[in-house]
Amino acid sequence: MPKRKKNWMQEHVSDPFVKRANTEGWRSRASFKLIELLEKDELAQPGMVVVDLGAAPGGWSQVVSKQMQGDGLVVAVDLLEIRELPLVKVICGDFGEQKTLDAIEAELTNRGVDLVISDMAPNITGVKSVDQSRWLNLAELALDFAQNYVRRGGSIVVKCFEGEGSQEFCNSVRSVFRKVHRRKPQASRDRSSEFFIVGLNKIG
Repeated sequence: MPKRKKNWMQEHVSDPFVKRANTEGWRSRASFKLIELLEKDELAQPGMVVVDLGAAPGGWSQVVSKQMQGDGLVVAVDLLEIRELPLVKVICGDFGEQKTLDAIEAELTNRGVDLVISDMAPNITGVKSVDQSRWLNLAELALDFAQNYVRRGGSIVVKCFEGEGSQEFCNSVRSVFRKVHRRKPQASRDRSSEFFIVGLNKIG
């Protein structure tokens, strides 16, 4: 096993959030990122309609559905298959394609979306400029979806990465939501350049 991969495996196995996820039954350590983000602004309430973009393996959908206590709708969308989750509607497809949007709309049944969540990240190439461009494209797609489907007063949580274009993206979120927070949850690794944008109270 290459040294870098071996070091990553050792770190992963000893990671306290990985251990907690295994003990508490969460699908991934990323679940704790969303738990913290939701609690700060009380974003997930019973009766809400939530769309999880890039949802595989389903950890974020699992979190939000539990916080909604079975009252409401969670739609999880991803190109990859997602194991069935209680009270979550799973759609396998690219939400940038019309047929997937049609499937989402069929689940929404004309209801506005209260919250869009996106933990999407591109496959890393190791070329910083390429990786930065790819995540920015994913973030912009999530924001575009929110502009079209989130009701007035609704919210978004979207993963971002430090670097070229990140400030411009934050400004774009501010043009759509009245209040915008930049967060780095405790479960985000210190060396990671990721952070999360939380947009509250959608305009119009």
